[in-house]
Amino acid sequence: MVSAPARRRQVDYATRRGLSERWACALLSVARSTLRYAPRMPARDAPVLAAMVSLSAQYPRFGYRRIQVFLERQGHAMSADRVWRLWRQARLQVPRKRPRRRVASGRPRPVAPTGANQVWAYDFVFDACANWAAVEVFDGSR
Repeated sequence: MVSAPARRRQVDYATRRGLSERWACALLSVARSTLRYAPRMPARDAPVLAAMVSLSAQYPRFGYRRIQVFLERQGHAMSADRVWRLWRQARLQVPRKRPRRRVASGRPRPVAPTGANQVWAYDFVFDACANWAAVEVFDGSR
């Protein structure tokens, strides 16, 4: 199914190519009354859409349902379906909530050493030369 604006564009294209309006409508199976139809919804939705955008900028964590309550308080009473349609038309959305970082309390903390020889570590690092011969490099702590 093709939308009405797309059918209007098709007829417009055909008439620019030399067909008459009647022939283009007959060829594309489009009623001629659809060519002069001017939608009234954009003019009707413009003030509500502006109020919705300003409210969503003021309250970014609110979704379309809570914004609908604010719109009703401002005098724009409408159904939830219309609010949802306008919300999607304006491409509004609630930003994702980032998870907060929690303190790891389940894992045991490492105990600090209290005496000698309780912590072992490597005192050297192995490396390789150009001929792939292993070279032992000491850090000089011994």
